[in-house]
Amino acid sequence: MLQSLSIRDFVIVSELNLEFSAGFTVLTGETGAGKSILIDALSLALGARAESGVIRGDCEKAEVNAMFSIRFNQQAQDWLREADLSADEDELMLRRVMYADGRTRAFINGTPVSVAQQKALGELLIDIYSQNAHHSLLKLSTQREVLDQFAGMSELAFEVSQLYKTWQQLHQQRLDAENNAQANAEELALLQDKVTDIKAVAISNEDWQALQQAHIKLSNGAHLMTGCATARAQMSDGELSALALLHRAQQGLSQLTAFDPALTEATNLLDSALIQLQETDRFLNRYCQQTDLDAEALANLDVQIQALHQTARKYRTQPELLLDLLETTQARLQLLAQNADDGALASQEADALQAYMLKASQLSAERQVAALTLGERISAYMQDLSLNGGRFEVSLAANTMASHGLEAVEFLVAGHAGVPPRPLSKVASGGELSRISLAIRVATAKKESIPTMIFDEVDVGIGGGVAEVVGRLLKELGEKVPSAPGQQDVQRQVLVITHLPQVAALGRYHLQVSKSLNDGQTLSTIRPLNDDERVDEVARMLGGVEITQTTRQHAKEMLKY
Repeated sequence: MLQSLSIRDFVIVSELNLEFSAGFTVLTGETGAGKSILIDALSLALGARAESGVIRGDCEKAEVNAMFSIRFNQQAQDWLREADLSADEDELMLRRVMYADGRTRAFINGTPVSVAQQKALGELLIDIYSQNAHHSLLKLSTQREVLDQFAGMSELAFEVSQLYKTWQQLHQQRLDAENNAQANAEELALLQDKVTDIKAVAISNEDWQALQQAHIKLSNGAHLMTGCATARAQMSDGELSALALLHRAQQGLSQLTAFDPALTEATNLLDSALIQLQETDRFLNRYCQQTDLDAEALANLDVQIQALHQTARKYRTQPELLLDLLETTQARLQLLAQNADDGALASQEADALQAYMLKASQLSAERQVAALTLGERISAYMQDLSLNGGRFEVSLAANTMASHGLEAVEFLVAGHAGVPPRPLSKVASGGELSRISLAIRVATAKKESIPTMIFDEVDVGIGGGVAEVVGRLLKELGEKVPSAPGQQDVQRQVLVITHLPQVAALGRYHLQVSKSLNDGQTLSTIRPLNDDERVDEVARMLGGVEITQTTRQHAKEMLKY
């Protein structure tokens, strides 16, 4: 439930802080005063796309903060937990900042998030019904979604669509295999030869590096032996070798230490150098003894490396990448082999079709029950909305298999008694469509788990006594929803932007939007009205700019003051 909304430097709002309560709240004001600004700002906090021009005047940024209580909103709590954005004491804060340079930032409970994340969470918090929603109800896809939502079968409908996609993929795969059997067989043979070729020579990248290093060593064996022998001769052979010269220098310094002990450090360093040279000499000696000029081993390496290069060139890759090529080739080979096995592929297709039909039939059964209930409920609301004798039906025409199920869903309406119901898109006038749309929204909203609903001038085209009925229906939506035994009833929250005094008079709370000129700037404000102010506002809505005693008295009667 929406608890508070804070707006700063947004369109023609300088600063606005509003608090909201459960139940039925109405928002009224003169045309053009900025009633839609509240909806636009709240939509941004819920993750809507930020349009240009929302920042007021020469301000650097606009900011919207919305606080929610999610104590009874289990879906929102689960979403936050999965996203590691848990709320503090069942409270949730959404924040959106729009900058003059076009940048936008989104926050959930103070943590930066993507706008997509904010939108996903926002869909669990508030449903906004606008005038344009009337036209969306003319689409068959929307009508089907409304029915499935009313039936509580949205998840099953999604599962059916996924199963249909799986079956379609297998079906198309089988058809492709049948149509391309000869080409697939030829490709299969080529792939089998390719796998055989690569398997015969392919080695890992590590083994390829080791193979190259071994080849370099064997190819340069004679040079290695000569170089090591030369180094040993320079270090240890003859009177002018490094070891002999160092040994003499060490003996000479050792004698001099008798005259100056400070030279002891130099003799110690020479001792270490002698030890290091002796170790190096022994290492080179062992290396020369172990190094083998194996011409046969070198020839074998040449053959192996040449085979790797030939195979790599044949299949246009590098020797060290042959194993990767083998993996992709085997995957393609497995797929073609599977396609070639008509029995296995046909069996998988049949299993997928059976799974789809099982779930689709279950969905059809649920739709049949829900269609009757929804039709009766909306028909009853139509009588209250001065569509006397009118009838609403949900047609479920058998259809070929589709992603949305086994039937085509369509809303049918008869505007008055004695007329056969026809598609909603063909029979409803503007006023009728508004009323029927409202009846649909009221009938289906009670099935919603979303605790907050906002209706943005959905009563356009409605007047007279019907307007009062509309107000009662909207007020009814804001009442508590009975929960499971032993649990506290869940309170709904309904906010309605309206021009109708009959609707405004039924609100539990009343907000007024007004526009004024301050220091050359047009600013919009929204504030709650007390009892006397409500009388004046409803009187204005009844009688225009000039409020008479008669209109005030009429307003009091409507407000039951």
